[in-house]
Amino acid sequence: MGNKESTVPSVLEAGTRLRPVAVIDVGSNSVRLVVYSGLTRTPIPLHNEKVICALGKGLEKTGQLNSEGVGMAFDTVARFVRIARSLGVEHIDTLATAAVRDAEDGAAFARALEKRCDIKVQILTGKQEARRSALGVLCGIPDADGVVADLGGGSLELVKIGGGEMSEHTTLPLGLLRLTEAADGDSGRAISIINKAVDQHKWVSKTKDKTLFAVGGAWRSLARVCIAQMNYPLHVLDNFTLDRAQAISLFEVISRLSPKSLEKIKGVSRSRLATLPLAAAVLERLLEINRPRALVFSIYGMREGQFFKSLPENLRKQDPLVSLAEEIARSAGRSTAAGHETFEWMMPLFKDESAGQKKLRLAACLLRDVWWTEHSDYRAEQAFLRVLRLPYLGLGHEDRAGLALALYYRYASDPSEPIIKQAHALLPDSRVHRVQTIGLALRLAYALSAGAPSVVKRTSLKISAATLILSVPDSDALFKSGPYLRRVKRIADHLGLDGRVDRV
Repeated sequence: MGNKESTVPSVLEAGTRLRPVAVIDVGSNSVRLVVYSGLTRTPIPLHNEKVICALGKGLEKTGQLNSEGVGMAFDTVARFVRIARSLGVEHIDTLATAAVRDAEDGAAFARALEKRCDIKVQILTGKQEARRSALGVLCGIPDADGVVADLGGGSLELVKIGGGEMSEHTTLPLGLLRLTEAADGDSGRAISIINKAVDQHKWVSKTKDKTLFAVGGAWRSLARVCIAQMNYPLHVLDNFTLDRAQAISLFEVISRLSPKSLEKIKGVSRSRLATLPLAAAVLERLLEINRPRALVFSIYGMREGQFFKSLPENLRKQDPLVSLAEEIARSAGRSTAAGHETFEWMMPLFKDESAGQKKLRLAACLLRDVWWTEHSDYRAEQAFLRVLRLPYLGLGHEDRAGLALALYYRYASDPSEPIIKQAHALLPDSRVHRVQTIGLALRLAYALSAGAPSVVKRTSLKISAATLILSVPDSDALFKSGPYLRRVKRIADHLGLDGRVDRV
């Protein structure tokens, strides 16, 4: 217990990294358990459960933890420990945040929790909590540049990030439970409290024109309301992005919605409804002070930051998207080597790619045959929907839609389905053409190799003048016939080229 940074126990080292690991977050409003599948580069949850205990209720006035919440927290953590052990977890990180940190009886509560549940409880300092929130965002978006804002029940953490590092940080007593009590239901008073707190930290206003990353359950609920108000085609919270003016305009509309209207929005719990206007007010004020170029809602926060902190250094350095794609391919019994070979093989079709474009194309190549167990009539749809809706990809929505469409066109060619049209609407025409090219190239690669490694690299593609040329070894029976002949013509037509096969 206490504020000392914990070290990674031996059970979490590389040799046993595929054992499940767990984080219990004892927050000011909720207590949550997340069990992750193992120490892979991307935190993949096996189980995620929370209970509203409201430990911080009344803290602003009494200085003590909510006695009713304390009893609930004891029972909840005991249950969570049993669940984690049943799932094979040997090490549980139990972290207590603002309410336990600030309450007069917080340390005694943590000691009692340790004794009752046979666990170690770390009470995070404000700096440690802020650091983990920032690490959570960096876990999903390694090149994130701007300010992480994590709103909980007891505090608001602000951290400046860039170049994979954290610099400025602060913890403010602006959690929703405390702010609600301090403002006594007066929104004008709440804004005054927010202004006074943030004004003491001038660095927040000096990071304008970057990105503000919104973390925390209250702001995830706010994102769901924004998605509903916009009739946005993709109901995925991860990296849902708004520009500053758009966000402020939406928040003004949301502030006028009745409780009945909010209740109708799918995914917004009743427990969040009462504090939703205040959560919007805090975020709107931050947007006005920080003046970011964009607002990004992140599903990764403190718990994912703790997970990321526990990773061995070699895993932390991996690209999260490529690593996840490789994990998914291996789980499906498909060759990652063949995926990398396919990526290199189709390179002549994609000149002058950016690093980001290359990474997305590599992910598509790794995922190219993952849905082979689906019925052939549904492979295109399943590949598209799984990628489009996967909650932990760490991609912006345009990139997510592009990757999903590339895999759709790996299996199908009909763009008339309504959901495919919605995904197209997220992309410029040039991007749609590109992902269709990737899909057609993946189909050609499979026709040549049946997904086996070391096959496509026996062939080559090139564009000469106005002709797409596939060269295959004339002496190899594998290429004497097959569906690849018509697929060369199909991709050539798509590119506005003639197509031919040279036997060499």
